[in-house]
Amino acid sequence: MDPRLLLAVVFSLILPGIQSKRAGLKRFIKAQSMQVLGFEWKNCGKPDDPAVLNTLNVAPDPISIPGQLKADASGRTAVELISPLALNMTIEKAVAGFWVKIPCVDDMGSCHYSDACDVLNMLVPPGQDCPEPLHAYGLPCRCPFKAGLYSLPPSDFFIPNLDLPYWLTNGKYRARGMLGQDGAELGCLELGLTIHSG
Repeated sequence: MDPRLLLAVVFSLILPGIQSKRAGLKRFIKAQSMQVLGFEWKNCGKPDDPAVLNTLNVAPDPISIPGQLKADASGRTAVELISPLALNMTIEKAVAGFWVKIPCVDDMGSCHYSDACDVLNMLVPPGQDCPEPLHAYGLPCRCPFKAGLYSLPPSDFFIPNLDLPYWLTNGKYRARGMLGQDGAELGCLELGLTIHSG
């Protein structure tokens, strides 16, 4: 999966408070102090999937929110990624030694999104420049993504206080995103992390 799409999906679906359209919903709690520990990832698709993440490094561990984050990533896509890009998200929480699927509520959780490009357009509306450091490196932040190799050098990000969904409580989570188009799988990525809030 394209690293820019990955970062946008992670922060828009797992930490959805940054989406302005959700700001008015009552199902959120204000996270004043939070840590993300043990961030890990892996490709979960087929060996011949056209969109693959090659590297993703995130530091520090734990990540403090609010706080600074340093990340670098590389990936490739053998095909152009154009709208509509179907995205199937599955988010699970570890409860008493079992993984429990979090249902889709208000377009958050284990949901099917008919077009991931729409999610990116909510984060950065068409006509606006891509945020730094993507803009500085000439990396696009919305569809289409041309076929090719992509690389984000080590870059600093600031994560502000977030409004988090009520179900995102302390615990261990894993999220799997499968990207597809016209019924064909393009790529799959699985993330794992533990959340601890003060």
